[in-house]
Amino acid sequence: MRTFGKWLGRILLAFVLAALVVGVWKRDEIARLMAVNSLFAQDKIVFNFSHMDQAFLSTPVPRGDGPTTEFAYGPEFTPMPQVDDWIAERDVTALVVLKDGKIVYENYFLGTEPDDRRISWSVAKSYLSALVGVLLDEGKIASLDDQVTQYAPDLMGTAYEGATIRNVLNMASGVTFDEDYLDKNSDINRMGRVIALGGKLDEFTAALKDSFARPGDQWQYVSIDTHVIGMVIRGATGRTIPDLLSEKIITPMGLEFEPYYLTDGSGEAFVLGGLNLTTRDFARMGQMFLQDGMYNGTQIIPAEWVAASTAPTAPTQADAIGYGYQWWVPKGATKGEFMARGVYGQYIYINQTDGVVIATNAADRKFRNDGVSEQNVEIFRLISATLGGK
Repeated sequence: MRTFGKWLGRILLAFVLAALVVGVWKRDEIARLMAVNSLFAQDKIVFNFSHMDQAFLSTPVPRGDGPTTEFAYGPEFTPMPQVDDWIAERDVTALVVLKDGKIVYENYFLGTEPDDRRISWSVAKSYLSALVGVLLDEGKIASLDDQVTQYAPDLMGTAYEGATIRNVLNMASGVTFDEDYLDKNSDINRMGRVIALGGKLDEFTAALKDSFARPGDQWQYVSIDTHVIGMVIRGATGRTIPDLLSEKIITPMGLEFEPYYLTDGSGEAFVLGGLNLTTRDFARMGQMFLQDGMYNGTQIIPAEWVAASTAPTAPTQADAIGYGYQWWVPKGATKGEFMARGVYGQYIYINQTDGVVIATNAADRKFRNDGVSEQNVEIFRLISATLGGK
């Protein structure tokens, strides 16, 4: 019996030591998984959204060594009571408003600071779209009607076979992808765990085999479509997204702070939602698009692409919000009115007619509630119309 006890004790000690070794070896992965599980917790969400690089793998997007393009300040805009109520109700953390390229309102809330680099979520999709426009103009991508597998052969035999670049830009790939953030087993949440545990998004994407429609026939918001755009860009150029975005867009703009992307375990940028910038730098992107791709005295994005990418070309329902090439077009939009939009209340709203750009970040845990998206657009339109003298 004494021998058995010693034997059992040694086995238990071996298990404890093995668990400790695994715990140390997987410490970072476990920490990231815990971060994913608490990312949107009420007591942590505001801090998390301004410090994503403390919880996840990340890589810089070099801003270059040029000077910052300074903002001028225009006549101060005093928000009306509806805007103040909206800021409180929607847990807004930052609001920057430009009129004719000048800051007329800038404020930060819930303990955040002006130099916080905030998570963009799906606003990042519009940045990647801009990069496509540059590469198309340069001939690196021959045509939007090329199939994605021409540039990303790893997608042969997947649900993306037969889809064109235009299809994925329009979110009309027809690929089955569950975007339910409230279902822990949804595709979007499984993808989050892949990132947290250091997995590879290329492999995750290549494992998607099911479709609900033929490419181009039906619009459905499928975030992984944007990762496919990233695969196409990498295949067309042989370069990383951070390097390309830095060279083609970020450096010429003269941003204040160096952005960064969250990455997967292979170091590939999380292009569908992992870009982090200050709110003022988000506003610079909006101003560039308001000016048809011109910024800091340089035509950074081809004007033709600005017009094409922000037009409602996706096959959405007639009475629904419009969608272009990774840009949103509000219902009833006037000419030159469009926006980038991300979950939990991230927006870049542009109204070319009024000369207004609104960049806002938030930690709105009720962003999916009925009427919230419409309320946000109403507030943007109210501010724009007021500044536009309407």
